[in-house]
Amino acid sequence: MAGGSTKAIIAAFFANLGIAIAKLIGFFITRSSSMLAEAIHSFADTSNQALLLYGGKASSRKATQRHQFGHGRERFFWSFVVALVLFSLGGAFAIFEGIEKIRHPHEIDNPAVAIGILLFGIVLEGYSFRTAIVESRRIKKPDQSWWNFIRTARTPELPVVLLEDAGAQFGLVFALIAIGIAVGFDAPVWDGIGTLVIGVLLTLIAVVLAIEMKSLLIGEGATVDDEDAITHALTDAPEISRLIHMRTQHMGPEEILVAAKLHFDPTISVPELADAIDRAERRVRIAVPSVKLVYLEPDLYEDDHRPERDQLAEDRDEHH
Repeated sequence: MAGGSTKAIIAAFFANLGIAIAKLIGFFITRSSSMLAEAIHSFADTSNQALLLYGGKASSRKATQRHQFGHGRERFFWSFVVALVLFSLGGAFAIFEGIEKIRHPHEIDNPAVAIGILLFGIVLEGYSFRTAIVESRRIKKPDQSWWNFIRTARTPELPVVLLEDAGAQFGLVFALIAIGIAVGFDAPVWDGIGTLVIGVLLTLIAVVLAIEMKSLLIGEGATVDDEDAITHALTDAPEISRLIHMRTQHMGPEEILVAAKLHFDPTISVPELADAIDRAERRVRIAVPSVKLVYLEPDLYEDDHRPERDQLAEDRDEHH
């Protein structure tokens, strides 16, 4: 796992652990449902960071006879589990608790303690969120929106941490506003409303994460920039006259598989053909270091391949 991802995860882990303990203590003092929802949310986030770290370690295992392409997709799988944990322990619990407190509101004890803990949480979450943003900017394109980065990133941990931290910050603000209204206007029902809003927010984030991780688990191709670089590297040789068609797939965040059919100069010998294929593989790995596996097949160019290539180009343009 990349160093930036690990740094962001560790920062989020310790921030969430400290916030979770503080919120839980705050709940026992104040009996605020918003505080309890936030405590469960922070404990869920803490467990999520542990799952992401485990996924990074598990993905580095060597390939085996059973898993011959390695374990790179472990990172996608555990990121998907994070979405499930966020939905069940965070969103669903907060929605249930919010509805219950709206139906049966009660006064908040020691509101000053609750407000102080929430402000403390905002500071710690701000540090974690800032770390995630700084590390994400190392791989994010300057002209790329944050939403597009989350939708297209092949490294799952940074989008997960970004969304979790953003959700945590908004959740803390919602809880602070809800408790402030509940105390200031003597309307304890707002504590339940704040809890319900937090639950809905976490559920939406969990759904977005689940959709993105599902796409990665199924298998996404290389990015447009990487695919263009691979295409140029393959065809940048006089003995290769045409790229007939190509397939790419991320076997892990930093592991791309490339399979392509190429039309070679028909006058070269078999040994020259083998050398040309080896050189093409080297060019691809230099152009895109994430490419680990390359399978190249010499073939004759026929117009029968054209509809397939045209459809792939249309699909790529439509997606991006």
